[in-house]
Amino acid sequence: MSEHQPHPSDEIDAEQVTEYLRRHPAFFAEHDELLADLIIPHERGQAVSLVERQVKLLRERNIDVRHRLNQLMDTARENDRLFDKSRRLILGMLEAQSLEQVIASLEDSLRDDFQVPFVCLILFTEADRYSNAHCVTHAAAKEAIGHLLDNGKPVSGALRPDELRFLFGESAEEVASTAFAPISHQGLHGVLALGSKDAQQYRSATGTLFLGYVADALARILLRQRPLADEAPA
Repeated sequence: MSEHQPHPSDEIDAEQVTEYLRRHPAFFAEHDELLADLIIPHERGQAVSLVERQVKLLRERNIDVRHRLNQLMDTARENDRLFDKSRRLILGMLEAQSLEQVIASLEDSLRDDFQVPFVCLILFTEADRYSNAHCVTHAAAKEAIGHLLDNGKPVSGALRPDELRFLFGESAEEVASTAFAPISHQGLHGVLALGSKDAQQYRSATGTLFLGYVADALARILLRQRPLADEAPA
């Protein structure tokens, strides 16, 4: 009788072996006679036992976990600082007694507290109701930055030269990245934009939750100063 020859379909590959050992971590403890037949890599001329390799792997994973934890802690501390700055900014605008003071408080806080070098607030209106604000018509805004306003959500990244000129005027050439939030509430429309000389400051993946929050608060505060803001044309 001839010996049984393994059929190709009976053969297992390295991935199956790896998966089996993952599901049976005590395999070599129960079959330690196999350890003598294994080929174990060497380090510095000395054989490395499975226990040593496992300890090394756990140590590396521990370092990775610590690194991720440190990143989370850094993010948490930065969020705390951002919250404190945001609180001061909102309270400053709420305490303002006029439209002029609201805008001045906003711009001062962004430039001084948040260290934002370029700040742009533009309101869209068909009438000159905002004496110290930069105002343009709805038609002009739609022509210049209409696609940025379409989804009504904050965006960040690099803008085109014509868009930068519309937002930042003579400072446009110095702006390498921008965070941009539409303002829209009960007939009041506009845009709040922040600019940086650093192209990486406001990357496309940068979170814009803070800026959207400030824009929403600003819209409501402005309406308290100018409750008769004109509606956007149909």
